[in-house]
Amino acid sequence: MYFAALLARTEDGWEASDTELDDVETLSDLTDLAREASVDEDTVLVYIEQEDAWFGVVRVDGEEDPRIYISDASAAARSSYGEILLTDELLGREPGADDEIAALEELVDLDGTEDGEPDEAKDSADGRAGADDPDPDLDHDPDAVPAGPLGDIGVLADLGLSEKQLLTLRTDALVEIADALGAAEVLETVR
Repeated sequence: MYFAALLARTEDGWEASDTELDDVETLSDLTDLAREASVDEDTVLVYIEQEDAWFGVVRVDGEEDPRIYISDASAAARSSYGEILLTDELLGREPGADDEIAALEELVDLDGTEDGEPDEAKDSADGRAGADDPDPDLDHDPDAVPAGPLGDIGVLADLGLSEKQLLTLRTDALVEIADALGAAEVLETVR
């Protein structure tokens, strides 16, 4: 079960609205949604929560790039909305690298064996015994998503929620975030 809300800062305080993410497929779509809710290009926070698993905060300030924080990246990676937030940049990957690697793997057999040649023949030919001598480089998956928090831990620091406080939030984080921002009352109208 997901919950998503927008908090838009105005000169009179914060305005809250719940939002549907049905039409959101990319981070760009989510950023556009936030900018549409913005008053005079002021700060908008998009909060997404998957019940008891993870939450994410996307901060959009005018035309600046969005700033993202995710409470548990590995849990978010198993979620369609979490995948939107887990950009290549956030994960420290080269943009588009996954697409390029997948395309190459389709074109070329990258395991180094000839068609029909068993893998064991290659292992014994280069002096290794296959599974008895695992390659330590194979244990590290460059595409693995780290467990735990990921992103900009200072995303809310200037709004009243310190990095340390953000890192300690788990379930029902939106209530604590709204309290720190002074937006608890307006949030109650949409929750």
